[in-house]
Amino acid sequence: MRHKRVVATLLLVLSVAGCSSTKDPSRGTRVLDAVVVEREYEAPGTGGANYRGSGNWYLVFETKEGEATARYRYQVTRQQYSRYPEGTRVQIVLVDDLLREIRPAPGI
Repeated sequence: MRHKRVVATLLLVLSVAGCSSTKDPSRGTRVLDAVVVEREYEAPGTGGANYRGSGNWYLVFETKEGEATARYRYQVTRQQYSRYPEGTRVQIVLVDDLLREIRPAPGI
């Protein structure tokens, strides 16, 4: 009898935990029109860059989300860093708030 109560309690706890998890509506796949507002470089041995590597490159994007202005800072490849100088209009593709792709804005 005790075994059945433990199993029933466990199932109840698991079902309640499953119902309480909600998906964040801001996550998922989003394509945002943005402008590159900053480019940052960390030399080897500084910040998160290791001594043996060639450093880390970052792009800072600014975009409108409703009435608010949002800024995103993502680590990018050296080629992306060189390709998109400040002032460049782009589209960024975010999947679960992680940068997946940068592409030139349509019409450019």
